[in-house]
Amino acid sequence: MKKMPMVLIVEDEPAIAELIAVNLRHNGFQPVWAEDGVSAQRELDAVLPDVILLDWMLPGASGLTLARKWRADSRTKGVPILMLTARGDEPDKVAGLDAGADDYITKPFSTQELLARIRAVLRRRAPEQVQDKVSMGELMLDAAAHRVSWQGDLLKIGPTEFKLLNYLMKHPERVHSRAQLLDKVWGDHVFIEERTVDVHVKRLRESLGVAGALIETVRGAGYRFSAQALG
Repeated sequence: MKKMPMVLIVEDEPAIAELIAVNLRHNGFQPVWAEDGVSAQRELDAVLPDVILLDWMLPGASGLTLARKWRADSRTKGVPILMLTARGDEPDKVAGLDAGADDYITKPFSTQELLARIRAVLRRRAPEQVQDKVSMGELMLDAAAHRVSWQGDLLKIGPTEFKLLNYLMKHPERVHSRAQLLDKVWGDHVFIEERTVDVHVKRLRESLGVAGALIETVRGAGYRFSAQALG
């Protein structure tokens, strides 16, 4: 018998949580409900779910805080997080992604959209994540250790920027459109605006410092990672 994917619903409104849970059960998922960060952590400590549905606004620790916490924990960092939010503005969406969420869905949402998003994050399960090292000149990325260094000094890189850099370094000297980067780095993230890529490229460049020049903007086409950029 095929195992039903477990979905941890972290939502403080019982009516919304129950509606989600009923629809998940009817579509082959095993829902588990937690009403706040404390109970969610208790569930995670007991059994790791296949996906976390995380409400942005929670009593106590916010969804954003919990996403960052779980991404920083080696045990939970690989569990896909889908953020449930009433905040539809792009800066808020980017903040959720930057905290480590794999996707977001704005309330109110349809059951079919929610199911499609869950299936999408289950399909991609950390795309382009490789357990090896890649280097370009004095820039080194260690995927297994989740570290990036420039001239031997460790750099602080956000989770989304790390995945983006990993992909660019594995495919250098090629121009990648924003749509291609969304597909290859975020997976089939068809719901995210292409301009979100620009935001993460900007943050990645800032994190890389001098090495940020390795990521070139090709006007009208996208981005290219090139060793020639540093001369």
